[in-house]
Amino acid sequence: SDVCSSDLTIHVGNLTLDGEKLFLIAGPCVIEGYDRTLMIGREIKKICERLGVQYIFKASYDKANRSSFHSFRGPGLEKGLEILADIKKELQVPVLSDVHDVTQLAPASKVLDMLQIPAFLCRQTDLVYGAAMTGKPVNVKKGQFMAPEDMKNVIEKMEEAHNPNLAVTERGASFGYHNLVVDMRSFPIMRQFGYPVIFDATHSVQLPGGMGSSTGGQREFIPYLARAAAASGVDGFFMEVHDNPPEGLSDSTNMLYLSSLEDLLKDLIAINQVVRKDKEKGLGGQ
Repeated sequence: SDVCSSDLTIHVGNLTLDGEKLFLIAGPCVIEGYDRTLMIGREIKKICERLGVQYIFKASYDKANRSSFHSFRGPGLEKGLEILADIKKELQVPVLSDVHDVTQLAPASKVLDMLQIPAFLCRQTDLVYGAAMTGKPVNVKKGQFMAPEDMKNVIEKMEEAHNPNLAVTERGASFGYHNLVVDMRSFPIMRQFGYPVIFDATHSVQLPGGMGSSTGGQREFIPYLARAAAASGVDGFFMEVHDNPPEGLSDSTNMLYLSSLEDLLKDLIAINQVVRKDKEKGLGGQ
């Protein structure tokens, strides 16, 4: 049966995410220095304020799962957390970043408002449970190898820590080699777990390893998948955004242009309002 949005309320930093309005997790894929990272966050915040979208800033301090050993990984845990703490103070918005192993949980939870478990690590019991045990909100990306209903087990691991502020993110499923497919049925399936469901609109258009020593992507499909996800009733969106993606040091082929964000968000808000009205009339999925 369909889950009513009031069941899906979580608290992240100073935000209450209640399923009525869309929220956005966004920023550059990886911290590329303080100034540029802050500038991107500041511009996204302005857009979100204009449109009434609740905003959580995201950038990775370390990309631990790059295709090549020689790929840029970011400033690392210590320096990266310093930069994220400064951005949080400057922008006055919650910040999120990925955690990759249990040793990172204590320092990361001192700075971050929400911890994110990367898709490849979503079955690592100690990491998932440990993240929830910090008491910080946790967003887990669904593994590319996982059926949506299998994420119930991941949620139950975190519920053992009695942490009510959990979310799950769809980012596509592996389909053959170098391709991901988003099954729109996963959104209503995962919403039944009672927590917000997020769509990762930029990683879902990746072609993992598609360029040999790096991951390719099809940026042109971001708006199509995002609009379809909004129509399927998601609670929030995750997007990696950059002022000049081809210059980006990670995920350059699938980050969204900052200049495209506002128009896309307007579409998603309009679609979300239609979906919410249908739910109120009882036309939502049964």
